[in-house]
Amino acid sequence: MSRHDVRGFTLLEVLIALAVLALSMGAVIKATSDYTSNQSYLRDRTMAMWVARNVLVQFQVNNEWLSVGERKGTEEMGNQEWRWLTRISQTEESELRRLDVEVYPVDSDDDEHPVSVLSGFLRQPGE
Repeated sequence: MSRHDVRGFTLLEVLIALAVLALSMGAVIKATSDYTSNQSYLRDRTMAMWVARNVLVQFQVNNEWLSVGERKGTEEMGNQEWRWLTRISQTEESELRRLDVEVYPVDSDDDEHPVSVLSGFLRQPGE
């Protein structure tokens, strides 16, 4: 084999290969970042839904006939403090009240976009 038969990569070929590698690594980093932020969002939604369920069940277990209006409170879940707002409304059935529980992070001032919303019903306690 002579010296002229051995051929390596040219500088242009190396630069093109590095450019392709840089673009693909950028896509991998972006996908990883999106996955991480999505996981955080799903964790918060799950915790907020558990808070809403706890609040709703607590109202049902207390066996108290709630007046129409709003109730507010806070609850800790997943090492995070959550604030909840329950709207109590009368239904067409006189023995039922509708409860809509909205859950927000305590440090959020956004009252228009709850992390979780859960609706349920409360039956009037019987004699």
